[in-house]
Amino acid sequence: MSDTSGHGTPLRLKFLRPGEVRDILARDPRLVIPVGTTEQHGPHLPLGADTLLVERLADDLSAEFGVLRAPTVEYGVNARTRTPYPGNASLRRKTLHRVMNDLIGSWEESGVRQFIILTAHGHDPHQEALSTLRTTHATIRTVDIFTVQFDGEDAGLPIHGGALDTSLVMFVERDQVQLEHAQDYLPSARGLRAWYRRGSRSVPPGGPGSVGHPTRASVEAGARLYDLIYERIATRVFGRAPRSTSTARP
Repeated sequence: MSDTSGHGTPLRLKFLRPGEVRDILARDPRLVIPVGTTEQHGPHLPLGADTLLVERLADDLSAEFGVLRAPTVEYGVNARTRTPYPGNASLRRKTLHRVMNDLIGSWEESGVRQFIILTAHGHDPHQEALSTLRTTHATIRTVDIFTVQFDGEDAGLPIHGGALDTSLVMFVERDQVQLEHAQDYLPSARGLRAWYRRGSRSVPPGGPGSVGHPTRASVEAGARLYDLIYERIATRVFGRAPRSTSTARP
């Protein structure tokens, strides 16, 4: 199991006082912002599946590197669906963009000089909202955790409630996955082409709201995937030296 042993606890902004925040930023002026979604990922996963993943990553990164961790932004720009799914809640691209600009502007005024935005949602309008934010002096880095090259089950398919997503959520929060309700679903070649077409991605009709083979997910696969994602962010974004084989997170 992956953990943060020896790294302390996450520095969660909502539990800190202004003086504590000032002292932390004087030492390290970075802020990690997890941005999730409230969106269906099939009948077996919770609406906050994306959110659970980025929250865990934000906590682990904050604990290891001693950087501030912002409260989670729970809503994003969802992919379109032909019929509504109960509980889905989406922002428009310009709304998410405006909200994030407002938040980042406030935090920049209080001393943040680098923003690291974590998201687990590849929908183009969602990504555009997060990658076109503005600051006065600070820098912004938006990290889509699924830009890693994955092998194994459902590699090459859209990441939306399949084996990869389901394995990760099983690892992060096993009790939130009802694998007995999972339904494997592969859209037609035409449906996949529509999914990948820039600017028009929508959930393929006729399926359970997920794509791939979630019935083949496992906690073990989730641990390996999480480790791969975490190490990539830790080394490429936070500048830590890669772990050797003997010390890699199991």
